[in-house]
Amino acid sequence: MSGGSYALVVARFYPELAERLVAGASGELGDAGVDHEQIEVFDVPGAFELPFVALHAAESKRFSGVICLGAVIRGETDHYDYVCAEAARGIMEVGLRTGVPCGFGVLTVDTLEQALARSGSDKRDSGRHAAAAVLAQVAALERLS
Repeated sequence: MSGGSYALVVARFYPELAERLVAGASGELGDAGVDHEQIEVFDVPGAFELPFVALHAAESKRFSGVICLGAVIRGETDHYDYVCAEAARGIMEVGLRTGVPCGFGVLTVDTLEQALARSGSDKRDSGRHAAAAVLAQVAALERLS
């Protein structure tokens, strides 16, 4: 199920959250038998840039899956709504256009406290959940081929 390499495309706008999400995703991949050398991390400034690099990672044909990680915390303007919507749409489009499974591990929350709760090592670990979703898609594709 874990065959191949995986790209983690990571929005670094909130560095501590990014590291927590990477740890969760890497942990899930490791638990599935993916070696550390099979995981490549690509950093981008923020969530809006995730789809662009995810597309190029998927098109490279080097990865069985692409896992997008980051956080967007609501502010006082509409910027949050645009970034969240376009990141989600763009990441979904990458998977549909390329046929490479993509995971959405982007926190879209109101507060830093909510983000910390969803990037931890408990059942609300969005990095781990995004990696698990990609692994499930890879397994489904293997069964379909």
